[in-house]
Amino acid sequence: MGKPNPIDVQKALKGASYPSDRQSLVEQAEKNHADRALVDKVAGLRRDRFDGPNDVEKEIFGS
Repeated sequence: MGKPNPIDVQKALKGASYPSDRQSLVEQAEKNHADRALVDKVAGLRRDRFDGPNDVEKEIFGS
């Protein structure tokens, strides 16, 4: 996998409950069999709390 895209992130985090912490999102991505690079990207996010999927995407993609 190259650079993640928003669809990959949505698939990886499908079923996540919000608000959520970073570790819970990592576990959800692993449960959804996300690519290891994307799981590592989520694990490396600076924030620890996310109020929704848009928060996660903003942190990953910087928009």
